[in-house]
Amino acid sequence: MEKYNSLSDFLKEFYIPTYVLSAETEEEEEEESRPTPASPVLVFINSKSGGQLGGELILTYRSLLNHNQVFDLDQETPDKVLRRIYLNLERLKDDDFARQIGEKLKIIVAGGDGTAGWLLGVVCDLKLSHPPPIATVPLGTGNNLPFAFGWVCVLLTTTLLLSIHLPAYVLLLLLSVCISLQGKKNPGTDRTAVESFLEQVFKAKVMKIDNWHILMRMKTPKEGGSCDPVAPLELPHSLHAFHRVSPTDELNKEGCHTFRGGFWNYFSLGMDAQISYAFHSERKLHPEKFKNQLSTYVKLGCTQGWFCASLFHPASRNIAQLAKVKIATRNGQWQDLHIPHSIRSIVCLNLPSFSGGLNPWGTPNPRKQRDRGLTPPFVDDGLIEVVGFRNAWHGLVLLAPNGHGTRLAQANRIRFEFHKGATDHTFMRMDGEPWKQPLPLDDETVMVEISHLGQVNMLATHDCRSRSVFDPSTPRHHDGAEDYDDNEDDSVAEGEEFRKFGAADTFKIPDEGEHSNKKGRASRRRNSNVHGWSHVL
Repeated sequence: MEKYNSLSDFLKEFYIPTYVLSAETEEEEEEESRPTPASPVLVFINSKSGGQLGGELILTYRSLLNHNQVFDLDQETPDKVLRRIYLNLERLKDDDFARQIGEKLKIIVAGGDGTAGWLLGVVCDLKLSHPPPIATVPLGTGNNLPFAFGWVCVLLTTTLLLSIHLPAYVLLLLLSVCISLQGKKNPGTDRTAVESFLEQVFKAKVMKIDNWHILMRMKTPKEGGSCDPVAPLELPHSLHAFHRVSPTDELNKEGCHTFRGGFWNYFSLGMDAQISYAFHSERKLHPEKFKNQLSTYVKLGCTQGWFCASLFHPASRNIAQLAKVKIATRNGQWQDLHIPHSIRSIVCLNLPSFSGGLNPWGTPNPRKQRDRGLTPPFVDDGLIEVVGFRNAWHGLVLLAPNGHGTRLAQANRIRFEFHKGATDHTFMRMDGEPWKQPLPLDDETVMVEISHLGQVNMLATHDCRSRSVFDPSTPRHHDGAEDYDDNEDDSVAEGEEFRKFGAADTFKIPDEGEHSNKKGRASRRRNSNVHGWSHVL
C-alpha cells in the first residue's frame, strides 16, 4: 500500500461499480473517467462458517467495498451470481472499463474446504472464457486449501487448531505445540485484518492446479435390494457434488445409479474417514460432550480401531479386503495396484496439505524416485499421489522430519471396485467431508473412479507450499501439464463437456436478442441451479 496516498485509494483497486454487476443499474457519468481497478474482486462468504465469524466478515467487506460485490452464500448461490455478472459483462462488451473488469476479475471465498470446493466446482463447470483465480480465507472446518497456497500459517493457536478437527493421530502430538500457544486467535474479521488480506490478494500470483473428477456408479437396486445408492440422511453437504446424473447424460448407464463430483485436495477411504465420520456424527448427536475435542477424537480413534485395532477391532477391514484397486498412467493403460494387507486407510492426494497442513507423500530421495519411476509431487502435472496408512501410530511419522505414509503410486486415474463379501459399508471422505457408503451384499458392484479433468486458477502467496511444473527450479524436461493428454476409455464418456462436477450448468452467451429481453434473462437464472450445493459448510 506504500505507493497509495490513502487507504481509500488502495481500496479502489478492488472496487467494482454496481452497473458492472447488475443490468438493472445504469452507468454513472463519473465511471467514464475512473481508472480500471488493478485487482477487482467478488467476495463470497459462508455466513454459517466459523461460528459468528462469517457474518462479521460480510459486514467488514461490505464496509470497505461495494456492498453489491460481497455475497452471502446462505442467501445466494455462486453459480447464479456468476451467471448474472458474466451475462451483464457480455451486455457491456463494448464498454472498455467493464471488459477490463472481466479480464482482471478475482474471487475471494471465505469458509471451510467444502465452501472453497463449491466455488471451484462452479467456476470449472461454467467454463468461462476468463475464469477468475480464487483466494481462500481460512474459516470454519478443514482449511487445507489455505494451507497449501499460503493463506494461513502452519502454527495455529489452540482454538483455531482444534476447530479444524484434525485426526487423532495428528492431534496427539500437536497438543504439545498447542500448550505453548496462549490466548484466542481466530481469522481476523476487523477492518485491519481484511485490509491486510486484500493486500495479499493484490500481490498474489496465479497458480493452476489440477481438477479431479469422481464418478460413482452402482447398479440400480431391485425392490428390496441390498445396496441403496446412498444413505440420504447421512450425507454430508459436500457429497451433493455427487448429484444424480440425468437419464439423458452421456455418463448415464441403463440399470445404474450414476453420481459425479470432484475434489481439489484429497479423497480418502477407510479408517481415517471412519474416525472423521464418527466424530462428526457424535458431535451432531451430543454437542455437549465435545468441549474437549482432543480427548473425544482420541477415544473415538481407539474404539473405532484406528489406534487399538487388536483390542477393539481384531477383524478391522483393510483396503485390500474392501476393494480391488486399479490405476492408469499417462498412456491410459490400466493395471492392478497392489495394496499391502496392513493398509487400512488410503489417501488420493492432489495438494501437499492434509489434516491441517501435513504432507503424507513427503519428499522421496532422488534414488527412490528414480528406482520407482516417481516424479516430484506437482499440483498441475495431471498426476495424483496415492498414499496408505496402517493405523494412527503410522500417521505419527508425518510429524517427524521427512516423515511420510506408504507411497503406493502416482496415477492419472484410479478406480476402486467394491464387490460382495467384505462388508456392507465403508467410509469415504472428500476434501474434509466424510460419509458412510453402503456396499453390495450380492453380486452387484460399486465403482468409484477418479480422473483428471482440466485445471483451475488459484491465487497463491509468497508462502505457498504447493509446487508447479512451471516453477523456475523445475527441470524443463519434466512432463508438464502442457503435455497432458486425458485419454478416455469406456468407463468415462468421451467429450469433456459431459464430464463435469455437478456444481453448475455450463455458461452460454445468449443471442443478441436476449440481451434486451428480461424474460429471457430471468428464465436463464431460474434454470441455473447447483444441484444441492446450497448448504455446503
